[in-house]
Amino acid sequence: MTPFNDDHSLDLDGHRKNIRYMLAQPMCALVAAGGTGELYSLTPEEVRQVVEATIEEAAGRMPVIAGVGFAGGLAKRLAAQAADCGADGVLAFPPYYPNAEMDGLVNYYSSIAEASGLGVLIYSRDWANYTPAQAERLAEIPNVVAWKDGTADIRRYQMIRERLGDRLHWIGGAGDDMVPGYYSIGIRTYTSSIAVIAPRLSLQLHERASMVDSAALSRLMSNYVVPLYAIRQRRKGYEVAVMKKAMEIL
Repeated sequence: MTPFNDDHSLDLDGHRKNIRYMLAQPMCALVAAGGTGELYSLTPEEVRQVVEATIEEAAGRMPVIAGVGFAGGLAKRLAAQAADCGADGVLAFPPYYPNAEMDGLVNYYSSIAEASGLGVLIYSRDWANYTPAQAERLAEIPNVVAWKDGTADIRRYQMIRERLGDRLHWIGGAGDDMVPGYYSIGIRTYTSSIAVIAPRLSLQLHERASMVDSAALSRLMSNYVVPLYAIRQRRKGYEVAVMKKAMEIL
């Protein structure tokens, strides 16, 4: 999460406190200024401050992945900035222009990879729901190391994974409520927004799903995850707002 003050300026002290809390949890990585971190609500300078603060607090104890996006020139700037800050990788959002041509998309992601020199995680979300053939073209870009699905299209994700095999690391990214679906097709990594309020629940979802403990996983989903996501889905924007309100309550 990226906390704001009442005037919508960055609350960097609050952000650092949150990061210190997250570092106490056995997660694999932190994403700074990603989707839940409201990349598109931030200026480039604010993105830099969020990424820098995250890296400073992590101090090498956990990898930090920086969100990049918007459009070609700005995405390159954010990618280079992430590398200068010391990020371990970048999470590449689709460009703002919907339904872009594939040649342009290859150029877009290639420029991010080149500008950063870091491992690139392609984030398939919103209109950017790629076919297996398109995913294969993107996987050929140097430095592309992972694919994060934000579409919840399990059928298409399975087809992409069948085509590319172990060429990329596969990440579930549409939400904690999709853990049963993702893990049923062999994925063992996912990005969690629930982790900001109940990290142990996130870890339990991962553990139960990895062990194919369907009964325990079903209880966690029914008791905690499904009700929470029902609130998040009441209105556009609640995906983040509900989590922030929960953090305030805690």
